[in-house]
Amino acid sequence: MFEQTGIPERDMIIEKFPPVERIDRGPVAIVECYKRIPCNPCETACRFNAIRVGEDINNIPVTDHEACTGCKVCISKCPGLAIMAVDGSKSKETVEISLPYEFLPLPQKGDQVSALDRAGNFVARVRVVSVLNPKSFDRTPVITIEADRKHMYDIRNIRTEEH
Repeated sequence: MFEQTGIPERDMIIEKFPPVERIDRGPVAIVECYKRIPCNPCETACRFNAIRVGEDINNIPVTDHEACTGCKVCISKCPGLAIMAVDGSKSKETVEISLPYEFLPLPQKGDQVSALDRAGNFVARVRVVSVLNPKSFDRTPVITIEADRKHMYDIRNIRTEEH
């Protein structure tokens, strides 16, 4: 199915995530690269060597989830918008999901938005907990939302208008 639609199957998605125990310790990057392409800005952006591509920039990035601090810089540097971060340390019921967002208008902290899956389908209404948009992020803001844990593997984007 992935080869036809470009939408990864659930097992492909879960494979990119660290164990829940790591997610529960604090924010961690999830790199959803599934194909070999010439790209390595994530490796260059990571000051903690948590994302490695290697000498061949066609390699699929490998994430050392233990080395990742969840700083979110890699999210803004990925030209394919393939990186997000998940943080389960604040609640047993919810997770915070940080996503790249290149649309206007930007949502604001406290806004309710529609969370979408990888196919663009509605998943749930969620609350925006932060909007990071410093100049160093190269015009790719990072929006952090709070969502029910049951949607952790499903949410990959947001829409600001009412569903």
